[in-house]
Amino acid sequence: MEVVIHYLFSYFSTVTFGIVTNVPRKLLNACGITGAVGWMIFWFAKNLDTGEIFANFLGAIGIGMMSIYFSRRKKMPMTIFNIPSLVPLVPGGPAYQAVRNIVLGDYVSGIHSIIKVIMTAGAIAAGFMVTGIVERLLKKLFDKHKSTMKITK
Repeated sequence: MEVVIHYLFSYFSTVTFGIVTNVPRKLLNACGITGAVGWMIFWFAKNLDTGEIFANFLGAIGIGMMSIYFSRRKKMPMTIFNIPSLVPLVPGGPAYQAVRNIVLGDYVSGIHSIIKVIMTAGAIAAGFMVTGIVERLLKKLFDKHKSTMKITK
């Protein structure tokens, strides 16, 4: 039951942010699925004790791959799927804790939270970079394969 709750809340948070950012209505379901898949990858990886940073990295790769899939299928830019789908992975809690701790004078905890936020954001960015590299490599591979098919015919 916990899996279903995580899936539904990540789906609805992604769709809601998609509405706020004016994603076209016909793409909201694809955005919701993309965000939910990214969150579920993160959640399962975190439950396997891989660490939060690595789990965010894997979740970002999942979001990137789903965004590539839906952008090709729907013939729309990837950012339409990427941006709302990141909402479940964004480290809002640690960012709030960092500001709160610094304001209250607990600088050590505040800096610890800031480092966690920076590492999480870096992991998400790295996940998207890996996805972009994989996409380019696959595109080159398929283009090369298509060109050799034309020559042999």
